[in-house]
Amino acid sequence: MKEEPSHHSVLQPDAFRWAAVIALPLRLVVGWTYFSAFWRRLVLENKLIPDDPGYIGVKFNHFLPNALGIKPAIEYLVTHPSELWWFMVVFTVIECLVGLMLMLGLLTRLVSVGVFFLALGILLGSGWLGTTCLDEWQIGILGMCAGLLLFLTGGGSCSLDSKLVRLSCCERRSSLFAWVASGPLPLGYRKMARISIWGAVFMMLVTLGTNQFFHGGVWGPLHNKSVNPLLEVSGASLSGQELRFNVFRTEGVDTYGSFLVRIRLTDGQGNTLWKMEADELSSLPPSAIENDYLARIKPGAFGLVVPLGAKAGVTLPAALPVIPEGPVSVVLTDVSGKEWSAPVRKDGGV
Repeated sequence: MKEEPSHHSVLQPDAFRWAAVIALPLRLVVGWTYFSAFWRRLVLENKLIPDDPGYIGVKFNHFLPNALGIKPAIEYLVTHPSELWWFMVVFTVIECLVGLMLMLGLLTRLVSVGVFFLALGILLGSGWLGTTCLDEWQIGILGMCAGLLLFLTGGGSCSLDSKLVRLSCCERRSSLFAWVASGPLPLGYRKMARISIWGAVFMMLVTLGTNQFFHGGVWGPLHNKSVNPLLEVSGASLSGQELRFNVFRTEGVDTYGSFLVRIRLTDGQGNTLWKMEADELSSLPPSAIENDYLARIKPGAFGLVVPLGAKAGVTLPAALPVIPEGPVSVVLTDVSGKEWSAPVRKDGGV
């Protein structure tokens, strides 16, 4: 009977060959998910045209309101459209290379690190999105786990790495080649187990932490920020014949807008002092809306369309015969009946 290897001995090549061939379905599927991003954006349909309705940069803008840790970077890009375009081009090329090389098993461990960080970006940016389930969070967290696992296994015999290792230049640097490509890592069982266990602990901490942050999925009440629209109204002022306010949509379905069908001013008792209905909102001139980001608030057929992540200053003609002494509020009404309000500053006063 064959003796078990010592915990201090280097793991045998057969162990990595077995692990890599078992992980082959995962490597191919994960590789396609990243390569398909390039395939969808540039081959099946060009989604890198800034003025097109399907421009991928607008989708990137949807991540902004509730991104974790990387919100300043996203905000910078969506306020600098030319730099955002270059970022999306480079990002798409990286996804293409990472996905293709992973499917081919070329420098498998190196590109698995790329998978890990691409998935981390998805998790931090859009982990809060998903209307019926935790779509983007699941994609991000499972992508990170896949990257970690494929780094540990390498590509094995079903990879281009297994052909490259036979080249003399790779044989001379077999240890370096193993770390960036495939093959046995120069580690004993105990070290390999420690790396795997600590990797699992790290991934569980990230999983539980982001699940709780984005969705309250570990304790407390569950919440899904992708279901109902939420508008933040601020900076409202009434001066002369004009009403001005800022509106920022921070929650709701990313593929569908919030539709404002009424804007009104009310006094302290809730009485309507002035209002603008859907037909008037749909005919507003472009000069009435100053958009801050790539996702744009604009007049639609039946009111004012406010996409996810859009932020703008809105100026409306609001002539009041008499401005009451007490508090005045601006109230925005969605087609669903939801309302959002903010206090109005009058003629430089509070």
